[in-house]
Amino acid sequence: MAQRLALRWLLSLPARGPLASHGRALGTSAGRRSTFNVQDGSDFQDRVVNSPKPVVVDFHAQWCGPCKILGPRLEKLVAKQEGKVLMAKVDIDDHTDLAIEYEVSAVPTVLAMKNGDVVDKFVGIKDEDQLEAFLKKLIGA
Repeated sequence: MAQRLALRWLLSLPARGPLASHGRALGTSAGRRSTFNVQDGSDFQDRVVNSPKPVVVDFHAQWCGPCKILGPRLEKLVAKQEGKVLMAKVDIDDHTDLAIEYEVSAVPTVLAMKNGDVVDKFVGIKDEDQLEAFLKKLIGA
């Protein structure tokens, strides 16, 4: 029971302080422009599939605890890339069709897309070193 309460407390942290200050810290930086929420299928086609830049696609859900940890971590590292890569956020509850099309069976699922093709993928949480390696591989750095 104590572990469950501790986990709930830990998962609630990104929704409070760190996430709020993270948003203010980005301001109008490249990081804010590098990350976007997918609105619908045609938006996904335009901004992800047809993107001239590599795109990290974060399939997540509001109810997913690990997603709340991974999302801000990934956003921070994408922002550090200074526009070399974009990040698309796809809520699977709002965009079930995209989740099915890209064979997302668990969240968080993160795809690396280049020239409209999926070139890499992982499911679950990764630490910052693993995420940096994932991004470097995608960018080709």
